[in-house]
Amino acid sequence: MITTLFKYTLIGLYTAVLSIVAMILIVVDRSFKSYFLLSRIFGRGVLTLSRVKLVVKGRENMDPSKNYVYVSNHSSMFDIPALQIAFPDRAAIVFKKELIKVPIFGWQLAIGPYIMIDRKRPDEAMRSIQLAKQRMEKKNLSVLLFAEGTRSKTGEVQPFKRGAFYLASRVGYDIIPVSISGATRLLPKGEFLLKSGTITVHFDKPIPTDGIKNKIDEIALMEKVRDVVIKNKTDL
Repeated sequence: MITTLFKYTLIGLYTAVLSIVAMILIVVDRSFKSYFLLSRIFGRGVLTLSRVKLVVKGRENMDPSKNYVYVSNHSSMFDIPALQIAFPDRAAIVFKKELIKVPIFGWQLAIGPYIMIDRKRPDEAMRSIQLAKQRMEKKNLSVLLFAEGTRSKTGEVQPFKRGAFYLASRVGYDIIPVSISGATRLLPKGEFLLKSGTITVHFDKPIPTDGIKNKIDEIALMEKVRDVVIKNKTDL
């Protein structure tokens, strides 16, 4: 327990310092290039302080010059720092509105390139999807969505929500299914104890979205992507 408290203290201080730096960078660099570089540094620091190793597979499946809609499973607070390191390009994460209430860390999220979503209000959630579309096109960004909508308590991949696939069908960018393995065991939802170990992030091959014409097509795409995410998880 003492070791865990020490780790949380270090991570908290580290997060606060880098969040302050992030707010400065957001003001001086509206291209967000330095912000995304800092996010990789942040992710690496969090995993190092937590004694967590990262294995990334499937980077060869992506073209760094293209934008994608990444769709990932989500079961642990370790997922985000792991993905920040693993991404080969600039990807804006769609995050829940409640996080902006966190002092310093939440403030930089609110003004940065990441995209806030209000899960309790479907109309606001749809506006967030539209903002994601605009940001992809104007800022040359990829976007990451956790398609389950919230963290899984058990690590099992929950049913997906349509938001990611609605977005993908309207921007015309391919979807990259992302499978995160190992994070649930290290820090499952609702638990406090930090465990050391290994997280694996697997990027699958792009799935085209140019043939999506209606809701039925979106749902079929959603199930196809979910099947790929489950297939590549190694801790089920």
